[in-house]
Amino acid sequence: MSLKTTYGAPAILTAAALCAALFVPLSSVQAEEKAAAPAARAIAEYELSKAVAAASREWREAFNRGDAAAAAAMYEEDAVMVAAPFGTFTGRAEIQAFWEGLVQGGYDDIIYRNTQTVVAGDLTSAVVSADWAMNNAHGVITHELWVLQPDGTARLREDHFEVAQ
Repeated sequence: MSLKTTYGAPAILTAAALCAALFVPLSSVQAEEKAAAPAARAIAEYELSKAVAAASREWREAFNRGDAAAAAAMYEEDAVMVAAPFGTFTGRAEIQAFWEGLVQGGYDDIIYRNTQTVVAGDLTSAVVSADWAMNNAHGVITHELWVLQPDGTARLREDHFEVAQ
């Protein structure tokens, strides 16, 4: 028994039209979702970059007003800071002590130049590098790893910088 004799030509055409009607909307929905994915990623990347820029600015403002505790609060609790040639400082308490020493030594007015931010592929962190200068020294930030926190802010997990003078 063939399809033609059982169902007839009109039934086959109706079934083909029904299949086409069911699959066309699905294809257009998939196309819309596919087109929306890059836009959603761009928005997420922008939001992360904005959180990192705000946190970095907050760190600089805290340091420039001589508030080492507020500057250290911008680091995760178990962060690691490598400050060449001074050494490695692990945890917020050690990092705060380092910044307190600089503040007490009269260092302030830090600015960043030539800042570059690279957002990680998973959109949970970004790496910042920059040249920096302050009233009594200058150098380079080689790797600041800012990590997005559950509250939407960013905190430093790693901070690698060098003092040139």
